[in-house]
Amino acid sequence: MPIFSKEEAQALLKKVLSYSKADECEVNLSASDNSNIRYARNAVSTSGKVSQKSLAVSSAFGKKLGVATINEFDDASLEKVVRRSEELARLAPENPEFVSFLGPQQYAEAKTFIPATAAITPQQRAEFVAQSINVAKAQKAVAAGFLEDNAGFSAMMNSKGLFAYGTSSNVNFSVTVRTEDGKGSGYATRGYNDVTKLDTKAATQIATDKGVKSATAKAIEPGKYTVILEPAASAVLLERILFGLDARQADEGRSFLSKPGGQTRLGEKLMDERVNIYSDPSHPELPTSTWSGDGRPQEKISWIEKGVIKNLSYSRYWAQKKGVKAVPGPDAFVMEGGSASLEDLIRSTKKGILVTRLWYIRDVDPQTLLLTGLTRDGTFYIENGKIQFPIKNFRFNESPVIMLNNVEELGKPERTVSVESNQNYLIPPMKIRDFTFTSLSDAV
Repeated sequence: MPIFSKEEAQALLKKVLSYSKADECEVNLSASDNSNIRYARNAVSTSGKVSQKSLAVSSAFGKKLGVATINEFDDASLEKVVRRSEELARLAPENPEFVSFLGPQQYAEAKTFIPATAAITPQQRAEFVAQSINVAKAQKAVAAGFLEDNAGFSAMMNSKGLFAYGTSSNVNFSVTVRTEDGKGSGYATRGYNDVTKLDTKAATQIATDKGVKSATAKAIEPGKYTVILEPAASAVLLERILFGLDARQADEGRSFLSKPGGQTRLGEKLMDERVNIYSDPSHPELPTSTWSGDGRPQEKISWIEKGVIKNLSYSRYWAQKKGVKAVPGPDAFVMEGGSASLEDLIRSTKKGILVTRLWYIRDVDPQTLLLTGLTRDGTFYIENGKIQFPIKNFRFNESPVIMLNNVEELGKPERTVSVESNQNYLIPPMKIRDFTFTSLSDAV
C-alpha cells in the first residue's frame, strides 16, 4: 500500500471523526509493506511481501469505551466502523481506569524513514542473500538466514485536537552458518533503518568463521567465569531491565524494583557506576518514533545513570493516580560504553569465555530478575588474551541486575537485534566477571 502523506492521513482522519457522535473519539491509522526472503541449506526457500492497512476507532461515552477496526476506507465503511465502535461503547461496562484522550501535543520530527530502505526491490534482497550464501559455500559451510524489511506510516487524531503522524523504515538480517557435519555453528545479526549500512557478506563471514572454528568444541566444567558478551548476547538480558521499568509493577510489588511497603528502588544505585542507559528518539544511530501509541511525546530520557535508577515509565492512569508526569516507555534504548573493540576486550582477558549469543531465555525469579537460558552458535575459551579453543554450550542462571554490578569493561556500542523481541538496540560488548554457568548443553 502506498504511504499516505501527512496531508492525506490528516484528511482521512478528519473524515472519520466527522461521523462520530460519542463524547470522545480517537482514530488510529497505520499501513505497512513488509517483505522478506528466507534461505536454508545455501538456497532460497521462500520470498514474500505483505501489505497491511488498518484503521481503529475508539469511542467513549463517559468511562465506557468501545473499539472497532477496519481495513476498507470508502465512506460507507468508515461510517460503519464509527457506528460499531459506538455500539460497543454503549454495551461496555465502565472502565474505572479510563483516562480522557489527550489534547494537542508538540512532536519533534522523526528520523526513522529512509527512502532507500522503502525502495528495496526483490532483486536487491536476492543479491544480499547471494552474497551471504557465497561466503558460506567458499568455506564449505551451510548457511540459513532471514532478511526482512518494512516501510510504513502511522497517524492518529482525536476529537480533542490531537494529531500525530510518522513514517518509518527498517531492515533486519540474521544468519546461522553450520559446518557440513553439523558440529560447528556461528551466528550474526544486523539491523538498520538505512539499508545502505547493511553488509550481509561481512556479517556472514563472521558467522562462518565462528561456525568453522567451533566444530571441535570441548567440554569444560560449569561454574562462575569472566565472560565477554557480544551485543547480540547481552541484548536479550538487558531488554528485560527495559521491560521492567514500569512504575505500576514496581509500586504493586511485581518487579525487581519493588520494595516492602509499596516502596520502589527508584533513585537507588543498583549497578556499577559505568552503567548508563537512556532512550532518545532522535539518536542518529537508533532513531525511533517521536510519539507513543497513546499520543504522548517521546523525549530523551535517562533510565539508569551511573548505576542509579533515574526514571520509571507511567501509564496516564497510574501517573494521574500518583500525581506525577506520565512518562511513556521507550521503543529502544542505548547503553553507553567505551572505545574498546571486541578484540581489545579479548586481548585484555587472562581467562574467560566469549559468548556469541544467548537464547531460550526464561524467567526464574521476577523479584530479582533471575533468568535462565543457553549459549549458542559459537562459545570460546579465552586464555592470556587469545581464543584458545571452542567449548560446548552452557546453561546459565544470571540476573542482568547482578551482571551489571560485575562489569569489568565496556566496549564501543554497536547496533544489534534481539533474537527474543526482534527489537533494535545500541549496546557495547561487555566483559563481566562471575557470570554463572550451571550445566553443560549438548546443543550446538
